[in-house]
Amino acid sequence: MQQFVTSLTSLLSDNGVTISGTHIPVYALRLLILVVVAVVIHTVAMNVIVPMLVALSNKTRTKIDTIILNKKLLRRAFHLLPVMIISAGLPTIMDSESDTYILILRLVSLSYTLIGLAVYDALLSTVRDLYDTYGKSQKVSINGAIQALKVVGTLIAVILAISLLAGKSPIYFFSGLGAFTAIIMLIFKDAILGLVAGVQLSAMDLVRKGDWIEIPKHGADGNVEDISLTTIKVRNWDRTVTAVPAYELVSSSFKNWRAMFEGGGRRIKRSIRFSVNSIRFLNKEEFDRLRKIKLLNSYLDEKLTDIECYNAEAFCNADMSMLTNGRRLTNIGTFRAYCDAYLRNHPGINQELIIMVRQLGPTEFGLPLELYAYTSDVRWIGHENIQSDIFDHLLAIVPEFGLIVYQR
Repeated sequence: MQQFVTSLTSLLSDNGVTISGTHIPVYALRLLILVVVAVVIHTVAMNVIVPMLVALSNKTRTKIDTIILNKKLLRRAFHLLPVMIISAGLPTIMDSESDTYILILRLVSLSYTLIGLAVYDALLSTVRDLYDTYGKSQKVSINGAIQALKVVGTLIAVILAISLLAGKSPIYFFSGLGAFTAIIMLIFKDAILGLVAGVQLSAMDLVRKGDWIEIPKHGADGNVEDISLTTIKVRNWDRTVTAVPAYELVSSSFKNWRAMFEGGGRRIKRSIRFSVNSIRFLNKEEFDRLRKIKLLNSYLDEKLTDIECYNAEAFCNADMSMLTNGRRLTNIGTFRAYCDAYLRNHPGINQELIIMVRQLGPTEFGLPLELYAYTSDVRWIGHENIQSDIFDHLLAIVPEFGLIVYQR
């Protein structure tokens, strides 16, 4: 006990203390006390102050303080506290010209660099998470830029750490980077290409998080879940995940369905094939029966007037019992007019976009009649339901026109 009191008293002198025959310099004891004080303050801050701040942030309505505190930014920043205490107290307890002081100062500077890198990393992550809380983040992702800044920050921190350990100016190492450019390009090839691609994708707004994209080359077909510096993560419709290099979206083609969702219409482009043997002219009885269809009433009246006027002028002296003389209505043409009128009166079809019913070239599988229109509901299930309802009705109504749907 007496020896401990003697040792503690001698700290105020310049001679140091001798314990069990070992002489300990006074600066070492003072440094030890400084380190203990720094550790105690750091422990109190991490176990008392930080939890208290986190608890207060959880009670507020704003998300900003919660994100900042829960993303390790404040925790990592508090790691600078003991280093700052040691850095501030070091000149008062040691000779600034001594080798020990220079060594400890380098270690302190190295700690500043490494902890500063950790704080820098947490700060960028916090900025990204804060940005993700805004609606604009769905249109323009900054993940690629954030990761690029992290890579640059890590590279600078490594150079600074090496310069501190070697005792040389960082400019010496920065000036020597030119000799290692080829190696750096090889190591960070994907990161550099991804950075350039990320800038292009963001500038041209080619892809956003949540977009439905198709990249047949990589078998990707689904929603974009994440856009990073080097890869685009796509959740396919079969629930698998495909990781595509970011630069592949710029160097090769891909399909983005976002414009379809924003345009308010999803395309129907499907054909019904008819047996050519069932196509013929309408007789009077069929004309009178089809004229009772409300969607065809005005069409048939206008068409009949037009045909009679044309035949009266062009075939005034011709034998109209011959089918080759004059114009006549056909069952396929009348059905095409019915399909067009049906689409233009359907509540599920976007009337502002193109609506067309056309014949395609006859094949060995019959004559295709293609419906080309856009549903108002761009959602997958809604679109398929509307499309199915339309073709259910048209296939069921085909026999009314004397037509036969082709099937082998």
